[in-house]
Amino acid sequence: MSIKTSGLHHVTAIGGDPQRNADFYLRTLGLRLVKTTVNFDDPGTYHLYYGDSSGKPGSLMTFFPWPDAPSGRHGTGQATTTSFSVPESSIGWWQRHLAAQGIETGEIRNADEEDTLTFRDPDGLKLALVAHPQGDPRDPWDTELVPAEHAIRGLHSVTLSVTKEDATAGMLTDGLGLTFAHQDSNRLRFAAGEGGPGALVDVLVTPDAPRGLVAAGTVHHVAWRAPDERTQQAWREELVGKGVPVTSILDRQYFRSIYFREPGGTLLEVATDEPGFAIDEPLLELGRALKLPPWLEPRREEIEHMLPKLDLPAENNPELS
Repeated sequence: MSIKTSGLHHVTAIGGDPQRNADFYLRTLGLRLVKTTVNFDDPGTYHLYYGDSSGKPGSLMTFFPWPDAPSGRHGTGQATTTSFSVPESSIGWWQRHLAAQGIETGEIRNADEEDTLTFRDPDGLKLALVAHPQGDPRDPWDTELVPAEHAIRGLHSVTLSVTKEDATAGMLTDGLGLTFAHQDSNRLRFAAGEGGPGALVDVLVTPDAPRGLVAAGTVHHVAWRAPDERTQQAWREELVGKGVPVTSILDRQYFRSIYFREPGGTLLEVATDEPGFAIDEPLLELGRALKLPPWLEPRREEIEHMLPKLDLPAENNPELS
């Protein structure tokens, strides 16, 4: 692969009730809602983007929250755990904080010199907080409930569950430019660039596990970074040349996207770093108002009528509280 990703761009999952989703990710996890928009393919549904103060690539967790969506099934052919990076000394704080919020967690486990705390969001999505000894220099979002000294720095890694590893490993290395880092039993780790938080993917090989079903509480797709649209176009041509079915380049307003599946079944995306979330509202006002792309703006009244009311906690804009 002549073109290589520098790391994760975002993870998109399916949620249930949008208000419950916002309350959890803004208050319990202390992220910022950096964009309130809609699913461009289903504009009667929100698309909520959570991240750091400006929504930098690698900090983003996004959701399509359908209020009446059925529960999905975790299994092979999907990303089964999304992990966030936190400071090395903060795992104990997070264990206490989540318990105070009524969130059940697993025991803190240490592997690969990383402390990991696992839990689930209100829809059953599998999440983890990971403290890496090398630290994470990314700036966090600071709230009263989750102060900056303990706050999430961004994505750490994702785990893909597969029945066989060979073809998936080939896509990660030949399609995304990742390198094999190491293997621990049935878990293989791959890294973008020099690795570290935000540039890691684990492949969990579980031949006898059931096939996953994408619905509420599961990941829809995992996106990887491309610096710009020119690189993305070259990337697409290279993938097509390898016989990979790839979508055309799609305008997602805040980035451009191409989609394809790795052989194990997980939907992957390559998303551009540009233009970012401040193109249609000031940085200090990110996420406050419903933003629509130009081609949906004529339908604003209809779309606003279809969407359930969403009350944002004051933590999303502390300067207004």
